[in-house]
Amino acid sequence: MEIFQWIAQNSVIFWLLMVVVLLVLELLTLGLTTIWFAFGALVAMALAAAGSPFALQFGVFVVSSLLVMGLVRNVALEHFNKDRARTNVDALVGQKAIVTERISNVRAQGQAVLNGMEWTARSMTEEEIEEGAVVVVRNVSGVKLIVEKE
Repeated sequence: MEIFQWIAQNSVIFWLLMVVVLLVLELLTLGLTTIWFAFGALVAMALAAAGSPFALQFGVFVVSSLLVMGLVRNVALEHFNKDRARTNVDALVGQKAIVTERISNVRAQGQAVLNGMEWTARSMTEEEIEEGAVVVVRNVSGVKLIVEKE
């Protein structure tokens, strides 16, 4: 109970500590995960400095953090990740492959060559795809390419 009394009496310091901790976590992860809550803590700190009750500060912290995250996160991720090179499996999605063995989901068969490597392949739909067809990789599931006709 003493900790809650301390927080209520020193809420400006509490929110300042929260801002610092959340910003340090963001700098360590660089995943745009805690920055939103650091913003919410900053807003709550302003309310604490104005003398608002702690319950209001906490409510505004939660609402403002979630609101900013919902409104800004996707735009920020696109902006920060626009130059990021896709690696490994992510880099395969969208590429074209050549079917080397007829793809049939019902018969659990199919092969395709992508970048000189042969992969097990399955159709994204139930449509069978003939040998020699050009397909586009839409997903990778385990070691299987999930493809559809170009």
